[in-house]
Amino acid sequence: MDSGFFFQFIHSLLRYAVLLSVALAGLLALRGWLMQRPILTYERALAIVAMVLCHVQLVIGLILYLMRVKSYTPNYPLYTFWKFEHIGTMIIAIALVTVGRSLAKRAKEERVKQRQVAVYYLIGLVLMLWATPWPFREIGHGRGWL
Repeated sequence: MDSGFFFQFIHSLLRYAVLLSVALAGLLALRGWLMQRPILTYERALAIVAMVLCHVQLVIGLILYLMRVKSYTPNYPLYTFWKFEHIGTMIIAIALVTVGRSLAKRAKEERVKQRQVAVYYLIGLVLMLWATPWPFREIGHGRGWL
């Protein structure tokens, strides 16, 4: 089995866990912030799991990037998407998730913790959704859902 295929499959499969966990953590934090209640244990745990999944996904993505960086040919929009847009946007999105979790961890007030997770995770989620090569987009046409 080709290791590139294996990493690509894992990367494609893991994206659903990443997107779901970031979305749930962000939406639960938003609900808690709007309801002005303290962050619950399972919400804190979900925010941590989402951040860890993001980092695992980033490592797998970087491995894929390094395996294929020389094979990218200057066929713009594909070249610019894979070489710059996808990886750059995902690094920014994962940095936002990490910063949100870090700021929430340091915050003294519960409402501030909820707000930090909600804002940073949901902005990161929007960036992740934008930079994913979905099959219905031109950039992901023919790639399939996995």
